[in-house]
Amino acid sequence: MARRRQPPRITVEGVEAVALTVAEYEQLLACRRQVGGQSARLRVLGDRMRRTERLLEDLAELVAGPPDGRPAPPAPGADPAGHGRTGRADGPPGTGEESEGEAARLRRAISVLLRRHRAESG
Repeated sequence: MARRRQPPRITVEGVEAVALTVAEYEQLLACRRQVGGQSARLRVLGDRMRRTERLLEDLAELVAGPPDGRPAPPAPGADPAGHGRTGRADGPPGTGEESEGEAARLRRAISVLLRRHRAESG
């Protein structure tokens, strides 16, 4: 691979400098503007990434437990022991209306988080 041509070095009043043609200087300025634009885009993407990470963390916490940290109240007509409407212990707990109510609360909480995230994202 060929080495890039180095601009000639000169000394002006005891200070070392490089001599550029007008075209080289304009190209250098254009490169600086491009790097500045890319830097700004990277900052915006970094901010968006951090907000998205916060959203995902909030969603993970939400899915892991109820949004208020308290256990969900039993559905109307459900056995207080948590065995659904029949009161029998042979079916899996959390079925029927109880899980529908919990699912609705989870959907609402996720909806609130997504709206907040969109508002922060602009």
